[in-house]
Amino acid sequence: MGKRWRAWTILLFVGLGLIGWAASRQLGREPLVYDDEQKGLKKQIIIYFSHVVAENTPKGLAAQKFAELVEQKTNGRVKVEVFPNGSLYSDGEELDALLRGDVQMIAPSFSKVTELVPEWQVLDLPFLFRDEDDVRRVFTGKVGAELLRMLEAKGIKGMAFWSNGFKQMMGTTRPLIAPDDFRGLRFRIMQSEVIEKQFRLLGGEPIAVSFDRVYRALEQHKFDGQENTISNIYSKGFYKFQPYITISNHGYLGYAVMMNQSFWDSLPKDIQQKITEAMAEATHWNLQQSKEQNERELKQLERQEGVHLYMLSETEKKKWQQKFAPLYEEFTRQFGSKLLNEIKESRE
Repeated sequence: MGKRWRAWTILLFVGLGLIGWAASRQLGREPLVYDDEQKGLKKQIIIYFSHVVAENTPKGLAAQKFAELVEQKTNGRVKVEVFPNGSLYSDGEELDALLRGDVQMIAPSFSKVTELVPEWQVLDLPFLFRDEDDVRRVFTGKVGAELLRMLEAKGIKGMAFWSNGFKQMMGTTRPLIAPDDFRGLRFRIMQSEVIEKQFRLLGGEPIAVSFDRVYRALEQHKFDGQENTISNIYSKGFYKFQPYITISNHGYLGYAVMMNQSFWDSLPKDIQQKITEAMAEATHWNLQQSKEQNERELKQLERQEGVHLYMLSETEKKKWQQKFAPLYEEFTRQFGSKLLNEIKESRE
């Protein structure tokens, strides 16, 4: 009898406990149904953003600005972790890393994108832009949007165009002013079919070297010259090895900010909207900041002992343009004149 009574007592307490637990759930202390989606909304989203330049360059600063804006606009729900200076991947590796999904964001130079979308060679054509206003109108307008859409078929979400500034010519032993000054010299270039042909038209020998290896190559005196922006020349100290700088503004160094498409598609719509807003603000900031930084650091280079600056005249520029005319003719033969004409129209 005693054993039976104890068994009924235990069952009674268990039953009362279950009733109380169920009641507490009904009162809202714990949802009745576990919602995976709701739990996912509370998790922090991490975006790895890899790039290859220094933190104090226009791209490096814009990446930091974008990360700050995303964190603010999402109230910390999204965190962008920026990896500068090729600390994760070199500029020859980062595109493949993005396509594999090993990183979520990169911002390679235009030249790197031509491997996927050959039409982007147009952006490497010399003297395509006259000034920063041309750049802004093209990058943020209809042509820019059209170029970014070309990435979709490659599994990439094109986010924006960022600026580093106009490129200048550098020489080790003498200034490069007339086209004949380039003849027989070795030049470090980015991997780009257009840029390679540009230097061959000038009679130089172009050799592609990734950005993270340029300083070491200059230390070893492997090159007689190169082209680069003032911000890169100054921040990386390239002027120490190649002190003859011709202010030519002959080309433009910009970046395509891109995200892995599958990762982008996995994000909630409200997060996509906040990231888009942050990117628009960071891009506007970058276009202005890169202009100011290049102007400021040009003045600092003017004060550097042993640096020789030469401002290319309009007459001298025309001689360069005549040399480069075959590049435009070849691009038109390959891809037609539509894209080039759209760029020219959007500059007006």
